[in-house]
Amino acid sequence: MSVAIIDTGCANIFSVQAALDRLSADHKLARTPDDARNASHLILPGVGTPRAAMRALDSRGWATALRTERRPLLGICLGMQILFEHSGEGDVAGLGLLPGSVRRLDPGGHLVWPHMGWNQLQIMGAKSPLLNRIADKSHAYFVHGYAVSVSDSTIATTRYGRDFSAIVQRGNIMGCQFHPERSSSVGSKILSNFMEISYETLPGN
Repeated sequence: MSVAIIDTGCANIFSVQAALDRLSADHKLARTPDDARNASHLILPGVGTPRAAMRALDSRGWATALRTERRPLLGICLGMQILFEHSGEGDVAGLGLLPGSVRRLDPGGHLVWPHMGWNQLQIMGAKSPLLNRIADKSHAYFVHGYAVSVSDSTIATTRYGRDFSAIVQRGNIMGCQFHPERSSSVGSKILSNFMEISYETLPGN
């Protein structure tokens, strides 16, 4: 098992690397798809703007490669958002791996925008392997101003003014709106669970 961290030039790459180091996971930074050819798992991190991230993915061949990817893929924060079809942050087309759009989070009049800090995960329905031994109402660390509405891909939600998708999964495509690399033991367990998922064990395979 090895993890390729897709290099989008975003700011949280080093914190993801540190989190994988704490789990003693074999990992490498992959600038291009060829750099990740021997990896069993892919992580798409992101802090910044969807336009900059998509520009990097397009220029390095990742945008095309990810649209036919069958290995387990985990998007983190912005990396999760660009898995979807469109982002309202800058009116940018995403990868289209998941249906739906990213919209500005509306916290209402009594909460601060953007959403920053610890919040609860509300687990929906049957648990995914990604949520193995993650208790309902566990806390995770969020830093974001945009979010994806709850949909058929949502496996956990969080409320900040309204409910939004905190964790999504459809087949091998997974995403966390929060930062598992900054979410203490809960985040470490989610990353560990992700690395235990294989293509063969995914539903429908």
